[in-house]
Amino acid sequence: MGWDDLRKLGAKEREKFMPYINVKITKDGTTAEQKKRIVGEMTQTLVTVLNKKPEHIHIVIDEVEPENWGYAGMLTTEFRQSKS
Repeated sequence: MGWDDLRKLGAKEREKFMPYINVKITKDGTTAEQKKRIVGEMTQTLVTVLNKKPEHIHIVIDEVEPENWGYAGMLTTEFRQSKS
């Protein structure tokens, strides 16, 4: 099945053929090489575990500013300052 065929399917049907992974990380020094490795290893996992074709796998890395990410009741920037 080619891309044109996939586009004609509904969203639910496309999901069967086209896995999508969204990775969210803080934007603070992740290198292009590290991102390349993330994409490669996640792709290989879906190939191995789900028998998906690499050309159908989509991975998006969203980098979030640390001051826009919160956990443990505080912003990442505050949490990191409290630990130093």
